[in-house]
Formats: sequence, structure tokens, C-alpha cells
Amino acid sequence: MGALDGIFVVALEQAVAAPLASCRLADAGARVIKIERPEGDFARGYDRIAHGQSSYFVWLNRGKESIALDIKQPADHALLDRMIARADVFIQNLAPGAAARAGFDPSALRERFPRLVTCSISGYGEAGPYRDMKAYDLLIQGETGLASITGAPEAPGRVGVSVSDIAAGLNAYATILEALIARQRSGEGAAIAISLFDATAEWMAVPLIHQQYGGKAPERVGLRHPSIAPYGAFETADGRAIIVGIQNEREWERFCQSVLNQPELAADPRFAGNVQRVSHRPALDAIVADEFRARTSIALTALLDAAGIAYGRLNSVADLLDHPQLRRVMVPTEAEPVSVPVPPGWPSLHEGVGKPIPRLGQHSAALRQEFAL
Repeated sequence: MGALDGIFVVALEQAVAAPLASCRLADAGARVIKIERPEGDFARGYDRIAHGQSSYFVWLNRGKESIALDIKQPADHALLDRMIARADVFIQNLAPGAAARAGFDPSALRERFPRLVTCSISGYGEAGPYRDMKAYDLLIQGETGLASITGAPEAPGRVGVSVSDIAAGLNAYATILEALIARQRSGEGAAIAISLFDATAEWMAVPLIHQQYGGKAPERVGLRHPSIAPYGAFETADGRAIIVGIQNEREWERFCQSVLNQPELAADPRFAGNVQRVSHRPALDAIVADEFRARTSIALTALLDAAGIAYGRLNSVADLLDHPQLRRVMVPTEAEPVSVPVPPGWPSLHEGVGKPIPRLGQHSAALRQEFAL
């Protein structure tokens, strides 16, 4: 039995953020019914890379039941209403106001079903001047300033995965769990509203504090850290890049002594403290770069290990595919099984990780019979 065994979730969802939240609920044992348009969740068509299926859809929809509904039609509208009447959780990520116009306003549903937990996921929230703006992941990365501090100094960049969608989805999952715990005490559900903008803006707390109280946001520094030095990627003699990060003065002294073989640097006034090292980063990075280029990656990582210095290799996605620490699970699909990374906490809390991906409308007939009048 999963931790959420017995919890029933109805998800009127599409794309990434809401499917991620409901996927985590399904992993933990909840029953999740995915409501799709007759043409299907448009994320099914994002690509065809996973044995002819979408990588996004395969990643985010394991363990769910799929039913295709046209909720503009009275019979399908009534069917969805009967499902929600039995649900513990209702998730939707239609455009703001669309669920209400369709007759599934979360506030009205909460009045009818006081134990229901509703979760609405949107781009900018249910109120405010940006409420009705279309919002996709890259647009949110731009609006929140995330893109302005991402990338190399010469140009802003997008974080290479859909980080705003993921931030919203994981916040929705956590908040739904909080609401379910609170309901055990009070008997009352909750109305939750999560936006991609809020989720990403909250992650921007440190740059915002720098801007507000220091008058300047952190600069784009590529693979370096804007406020810690040395912290970045340096190439070795065999062309591999190693990322090192020095967090305190003890590590800095060991780094100088055992890796750079220049113990006198620890007392150099330019580098005597992190603030000074950041101020003199170009000179410091040049010293580190020279020492790293003189050694192979194998020799250098041996020194770093012996000195207890934090480091990582600058791997490609191909390197990650063969990484000894990567845990994966095979997920059944209508074509062939697809390997995906396991979520954090598996297998102790997530019993449904290896469940299959549903075909569009795969469970329509059974669900129509189950929820018939």
C-alpha cells in the first residue's frame, strides 16, 4: 500500500505542471483519473522520441487512468461532475476562469463538497494585471528575471529544462499533501492556487535581495558562482572540465596546500576571505586554471578526494545516461517500456513509479460505466 492509498484524484490537466503534481500523487498510491480532451493532452504531441511517444508524456503520466471527455457536451459534463463529487482532490490547469466558465469553479465546488481539496495551477495566478496573459515556461523564466541571471556574461539564457513548470508542479504536490493532512484534523478541504510566476519568483529570493538591498543583481557568470570563489569549471590536461566549490576557509586552506600546491595563497590579502576572493576572481581563476591544466582529470580528482574538496565533473547528458549514481525504472507504455529516472524518495514512499502510461481514453469505457447514473 502506498502512503496515499484510498485517495481519489480527478485531474483536468495538460502539459507539464499539473501532470507532474498528479504523477507524484499517483506514485504515492493515489488513484488518479486524467481527464483529456477528445484529441488528448497536447503534451502527447510534443515529440515522438520515446518509441514513437512524447518524452514529456511518458515522464509525467504513469499510473493514471485516462478518459477522453468533451465537457461542453452535457453528458460528459455531468460525468465529470459525478467524478468530482467522489473525489478527494481536484486539480486543473486550464486558463484562469476557464474552469468556472465550464461549470467547475473551484470555489463553487468547495461549497458543494467541503472535504474537497481543489488545486488550480496557472501562469500568473487567479488575480492581478497579468491574470489573462498566456504563460509558458520560457515566458515565465523571462518575466521573473531568471533568464537575465542565467547563461554566460554575453547573453541571457534559458534554464535547459522546464524549470518554471517543475517548480509549480512540485509546489502544487506539496501543498496538496499539506491540505490532506490538515483535512484529517479539521474535516475541511482547501482551495489551493499555484502559479508558475509565484513558484519561480520564490526561487529568485537571493537575486531579489541582492537587487533590493545591494542595488545590483548578481551578474551572469556562466558556470561560476556569483557570490562564492573559487566556484566554477576548470579544464584539465585531458580536456575534461572539473567543477570545484570552496565553501569555507578550512577548505580554502586545504585547496591551496594539497591541490594547488601553493599554501602561501591562503594568506594572500587578495584571497583572505570569500568576499576578497570574489572581488579578485579573475586573478584567482587564472591561478586555478593554470594548475588544473597541468594535470589530468584522474590525477586531479584524486587530489581533490584526498583533500576533501567538493567537486563534480561537467558531464554531458550522454555521461548522465551512464552515470553510476543514476537510478532508473522501466515504465510500460503502449509501445515498448521506457526508462525514466526515479523520483526522490523511491522506493520507500512511491509504490506506483513503475506503473504504465495510459493510452488516450484507455479507461473511458470502464470509467463511464463506473460513474454512470
